[in-house]
Amino acid sequence: MKRAFLGLAALSLTLSPALARDRAPSGAYANPSAVIAAEIAFAKLAQEKGQWTAFRATATKDAVMFEPEMILAGVWLRDKADPAKSVAWQPHQVWSSCDGSLAVTRGAWQADGGVSGYFTTVWQRQKDGKYRWIADQGEPLPMPLDAPDMIVAKVADCPAGYRGKAPKKGKVAPTPFDPAHRSGASDDGTLTWDVAVAPDHSRRFVITMASGGQPVTVQDLQIEAPGK
Repeated sequence: MKRAFLGLAALSLTLSPALARDRAPSGAYANPSAVIAAEIAFAKLAQEKGQWTAFRATATKDAVMFEPEMILAGVWLRDKADPAKSVAWQPHQVWSSCDGSLAVTRGAWQADGGVSGYFTTVWQRQKDGKYRWIADQGEPLPMPLDAPDMIVAKVADCPAGYRGKAPKKGKVAPTPFDPAHRSGASDDGTLTWDVAVAPDHSRRFVITMASGGQPVTVQDLQIEAPGK
């Protein structure tokens, strides 16, 4: 679970034109600025319309959350009433696949009572070109995260011979929900995520990105079981 609205003007300070490529929805290039914009719009919607309303409106059909067990977000959120005041959050980092089909954001959240922490959200580009979140997790921290001067955006190396064409995908049968494990990858395979949940609800959340011709771990979170 997450997470204040960070003004859209911040984008002009954080992402270089080379990373903010605007393509048609069918384009297969990274566009970190679009992912950051989606995260900011998500946070703003939570403040304006309600926390769980925002989560419902921006999730994919098969999105997962951790409460602390892994659950299907659509089921858990279905009749969830919004709290009187939403958690606030701000993105600090974004990692994107070369083709832009998958991205991961990381940032800080704040709640009433001085409680704060971090979040990680996996974003998937849809057929219409918009991003929706497919996995969201966060935990409290003993000290608030310092806000960066700029949002850091990193894009995975493209496969050899890449010319901006997404590989053709056939029909894929839906994967049965497994509360112990979930993983995913970008269409071009340059960004992956994997989460494993133990019986005590501790979990490991790993993000890898193609760099220098090989997958490199850019985030490896080890979340302890509740109460430990």
